[in-house]
Amino acid sequence: MAEAGCSTVEGSLTQEFVVPSHVQMVKGLMAEFAERHGSAGRRVVLVTSGGTKVPLESRTVRFLDNFSSGRRGASSAEYFLDAGYAVVFLHRHRSLYPYTRRYAGVNLLDGLRLEPAAGECAPARVVADQESLPGIAAVLQRYQEVKVAGLLLPVEFNTLSEYLHLLKAAAQALSNMGSEAMFYLAAAVSDFYIPASEMPEHKIQSSEGPLQLSMKMVPKMLSPLVKDWAPKAFVISFKLETDPGILLERARRALDTYHHQAVVANVLDTRRGYVVVVTQDHATELALTAAEEQARLEIEEKIVGNLVSAHSNFILQQD
Repeated sequence: MAEAGCSTVEGSLTQEFVVPSHVQMVKGLMAEFAERHGSAGRRVVLVTSGGTKVPLESRTVRFLDNFSSGRRGASSAEYFLDAGYAVVFLHRHRSLYPYTRRYAGVNLLDGLRLEPAAGECAPARVVADQESLPGIAAVLQRYQEVKVAGLLLPVEFNTLSEYLHLLKAAAQALSNMGSEAMFYLAAAVSDFYIPASEMPEHKIQSSEGPLQLSMKMVPKMLSPLVKDWAPKAFVISFKLETDPGILLERARRALDTYHHQAVVANVLDTRRGYVVVVTQDHATELALTAAEEQARLEIEEKIVGNLVSAHSNFILQQD
């Protein structure tokens, strides 16, 4: 039986967040994806990525957002694929995407050039500029391998409401995999929202004076995910703070509250080179050395390596 807190979350999700029309269709795709790869003996990880948009009006002109670009989720998805996982990539619309994220700052047209046609009837060839798009051949080859093998299932969300309903659908779709499923919840989810019933329908007018907002707390999805939707899965949440003095205490509090397996804790200013993976028994520091930073290694490679090993141990403990 679900605890009262889980029932409250379920009720809030159903009553206060409109269910997108495509959720059931996407849930079916995710369930088929999990079944296919589970039957092949492959683990599946759900990677959530990017920020969530919170509308201030029903016919949205203004909204609240955060700075997340989806960099951590997109890069982590690549490393999970390299580790042999199949990946459901639940990502914000226009956030960074596996493989293409390496060229996020490049004007695509500057990275391509036309070569003259070989004959009168032949079309001109489009050629990638290796200087503008470094490593593009290897990246393209790896992406095509992943695509042909059907190892990556992208699922897109835009608003907070879409994210919450799709996360629930993903958890239920992967639940039959038991301990072989992993949830890597790297999306930067808003803590506050305005219920649809309390939102103005039209654009808020500045002529009405200073804007005052009263926002509700977003229901914590981690609790029903762990207890009800995918109770046997290996679940990782993320904790970002600006004050390093409270980081580990907040991470441990999350573990005590939600009873999942790990928290990846990081501080805003050092998040790209240093994290702590906190479990019930350990706090493991992961950091890039100066030489690794010079070689452009990414902290996500170490995070994923640590969690893949922890996931293997978790599976063994369930047998």
